Amino acid sequence: MEIITTQLIFIAIFILMIHSIETLAYAVRLSGARVGLLASALSLFNILVMVSRMANMAQQPFTGNLLDEAPQDGGAFLETQFRFIIGASTVGTLVGILLLPTFIAVFSRAIIHLTEVNGSVGALFKKGFTEGYFRRSLNYIRLPKRKDWQEIEWKDAPYRLFFINIFITAIYTIGVLSALYAALLMPSHSATATMASGLINGVATILLIIFIDPKISVMADSVIRGKGRYNQLKTASIFMITSRLIGTLVAQLLFIPGAKYIAWFTTLL
Repeated sequence: MEIITTQLIFIAIFILMIHSIETLAYAVRLSGARVGLLASALSLFNILVMVSRMANMAQQPFTGNLLDEAPQDGGAFLETQFRFIIGASTVGTLVGILLLPTFIAVFSRAIIHLTEVNGSVGALFKKGFTEGYFRRSLNYIRLPKRKDWQEIEWKDAPYRLFFINIFITAIYTIGVLSALYAALLMPSHSATATMASGLINGVATILLIIFIDPKISVMADSVIRGKGRYNQLKTASIFMITSRLIGTLVAQLLFIPGAKYIAWFTTLL
């Protein structure tokens, strides 16, 4: 039985897109601070988050189907497939990092256009996907440069948030996968283990909202009010996307221990 199937590749592409979008979400705040329109920027940020959450929900039934189709005693088989999916999250984060400078420029223009169309997202998309605007957006394409890293202000770097975000990203990355693998480890409590995935991702999302999002938003607000420097916000954003990348790698280490913990927890219910 083939490990790398068409279905697995389809799921991996979904995961890659989700992590790329969530990485690029940091570009929205940078763009909002650059053009001085944070509230409008946050509306675009919410759209990106909604798209990534919907994509995450859409791929879950397909990921669950991998468990249903796994061979008997296929723990090693399923583990390899799930680690392939976790690897796709790392690749997706890398893609987001490479596209970040491009999307900072694109989102800056999108935020301005959003105010010009009175906040109508439909009108913004209609305007943005015309041939002329699409052609002009190609002029904004650029890769990260050494200068971007040289501008990092290490003394103002949010080291505490950096490590917190590694942990949150790792939990969010393996939430569904560890729960599904736990169902394989504990067949008598498979339904309970599977349903735990929503709780795990929910907790990770809450931690993100409590610890990470407010800090970055306050930094962006300070830049707009002239009480903070853009490079401080840029430093924090670079640290956050770097911690996201490391978090997806840490997820590989936590995948099996997380599954075993969920399997143990289900026996207590």
